[in-house]
Amino acid sequence: MNVSFVSLGCDKNRVNTEQMMALCLQAGITVQEDCPGSDVVVINTCGFIDSAKSEAIDTILSAAQLKDAGEIQKILVTGCLSQRYQADILEELPEIDGIMGTGCFGDIVPALEQVMEGRECRHFADINGPVEELPRVLSTPRHYAYLRIAEGCSNRCAYCVIPSLRGNYRSRRMEEILAEARALAEDGVRECIVIAQDITRYGVDLYGERRLPQLLRELCKLPFHWVRLHYLYPDNLSDELIDTIAGEEKICNYLDIPIQHCNDAVLKAMRRRETKAGLEALFADLRRRIPGVVLRTSLITGLPYEDEAAFEELCSFLGEQKLQRVGAFAYSPEEGTPAAKMLNRVDTEEAQRRAELVMEVQSQVMDQFNDSRMGDTVEVLCDGWDGQSMSYVGRSYAESPGIDGNIYFTSDQPVEAGDFVRVRITGAMDGELTGERTEE
Repeated sequence: MNVSFVSLGCDKNRVNTEQMMALCLQAGITVQEDCPGSDVVVINTCGFIDSAKSEAIDTILSAAQLKDAGEIQKILVTGCLSQRYQADILEELPEIDGIMGTGCFGDIVPALEQVMEGRECRHFADINGPVEELPRVLSTPRHYAYLRIAEGCSNRCAYCVIPSLRGNYRSRRMEEILAEARALAEDGVRECIVIAQDITRYGVDLYGERRLPQLLRELCKLPFHWVRLHYLYPDNLSDELIDTIAGEEKICNYLDIPIQHCNDAVLKAMRRRETKAGLEALFADLRRRIPGVVLRTSLITGLPYEDEAAFEELCSFLGEQKLQRVGAFAYSPEEGTPAAKMLNRVDTEEAQRRAELVMEVQSQVMDQFNDSRMGDTVEVLCDGWDGQSMSYVGRSYAESPGIDGNIYFTSDQPVEAGDFVRVRITGAMDGELTGERTEE
């Protein structure tokens, strides 16, 4: 059997795809890169917001065209979209031959056998059950990998559907995480990217206390060069955690802290536990205790209770705080969430316009940040050779893969993907940096 995988959405979803790929390989199933020629195309979907749902449906319909043309035989849909619409998805999209939810990625092999044999294939399990400990193969370049330390979310923000798709927050046992991390390091991974919906909560459900600092100290004993952190909730950044980040040389001074907004009324409506004053104090504290820290956040525009004054406050906040990395998304009401029932709604087009305005403000902040780096010599992890620019491409600690810009650089000596080199920054354009390798 030949199988191909399409992974959509976040990097947590990518890890689930990598696990399914590993189980297929263990069962003697051939996993190929391209969809044409596959017996089954497995589409691991996101169903978080409207744009993600649209992307998933478009991908399914594209696979259906290949099926009609005889280039593939079957379509198996997994992940958040099938979990969210399990009662309707096969009726609405009859091109699909089988579905699996988010609690049973370990069932991939029997599910593939069912769709190939034309039998009914519906796999759903308790999304609040223990995290499945499954093998994985990397779909990223060999030198970096994502390390998922927990599943689900218990923050219950008013706008978010994730708890109903992924369940309550469940930490993985530390020994399981460290065993996987050790295997990644031994396989040549240089950059370990720690991920979960909220990594700051790690350990509360298993051990009765937050144990992220302890986990990070153990990860830093392994032969990684960088340990990068994604999704630290602002109300859980303890002094011990900040001290650990500041004190461990391997931890990148790059913190992804989703705040979503800064206006107190909007934050309260969102069921967030922070305030504008608290966020300002946190960012000042982080910058004082972690010199050179790069702060990333995500924002939602057009939320209920975001009037013009609240939106202007958000834009002013960005200009004052100068967070180096920001992503902005227009609010989309998601059925089943408290926010979807709120009356103080913003028009969809206006929400999108505001998201674009936020990014205009942020582009100025980012340009200022890049300009401030001119002449600096930075450590860069090479991601390989870029044929279009005819130069090497890589990232410093200030750029996370896939979401931030790159550094394009020249070198008199060959550089391999996964090598760390010193690069002097010489230029900037459209959020990207250019430079030249140096021996400084």
